[in-house]
Amino acid sequence: YAEALMRSITDFQGTPDDIPEAVAARLARSRFLYEGDHRFVVLIEEWVLRTRIGSAESMAGQLAHLFTVMSLPSVLGIIPLGAHRNVWPLEAFYLYDDHHAVVEKTLTAGISIRQPRELADYARAFTGLSRMAVHGDAARTLLRAAIDALE
Repeated sequence: YAEALMRSITDFQGTPDDIPEAVAARLARSRFLYEGDHRFVVLIEEWVLRTRIGSAESMAGQLAHLFTVMSLPSVLGIIPLGAHRNVWPLEAFYLYDDHHAVVEKTLTAGISIRQPRELADYARAFTGLSRMAVHGDAARTLLRAAIDALE
């Protein structure tokens, strides 16, 4: 999945083919899910589960990985397609407590945010998105449906 994602980005942007290194860095970064005393809250829109990146097999592997991640102390929430929206769909962002936010998934650049008013906006957006998300069995049902839709 990571390789297919990086391949599509590299092909689109015409950047040097450093995909093996980029995939290794991405996988190395995921170690924080398993090491130390970190707590993560991850929210994913359901449409992301159904947007195929790479082959059906690699997508199924990524979705299966999410089942594994759900068993960790981190919290995984999925915002269902039919959820009543109190916050519109946003760019992917990471909020590090109340002192730093990163918007990583823009077309051409990442954005680092440290201005308190903007951090408050991202925190408020995260709270709103969190209220729309389902967890536990309801989230597992959405994951299973996304995997079944690949077949």
